[in-house]
Amino acid sequence: MSRAEFESVVDAALDEIPEDILDQIENLAVVVEERPPGNETGLLGLYEGVSLAERGIDYSGYLPDKITIFRRPHLELGLSGSDLRAEIRMTVLHEIAHHLGFDERRLHELGWD
Repeated sequence: MSRAEFESVVDAALDEIPEDILDQIENLAVVVEERPPGNETGLLGLYEGVSLAERGIDYSGYLPDKITIFRRPHLELGLSGSDLRAEIRMTVLHEIAHHLGFDERRLHELGWD
């Protein structure tokens, strides 16, 4: 899967987020990188920031939180077609859930586990 195709799948996953959940997302950047840093070879995605559940009333003036979706580790899973797209989708949704501060129960309710 080319980088452009991969980015399209990530964008499609973001477009699937229900409006009521999308309205909760704030100060967040989602990017695609080829590989995770260092020795994290199997890492599919990474959320960096302060989840909405942990932000206090004085939270302001911060750089955006960041979700990075790593392309190469997804490709190295050996999946193709719809299975690969489904795995990318689940990674995106899982990292969004970290941003929102969702627990495992809420992830299951949404089908994001």
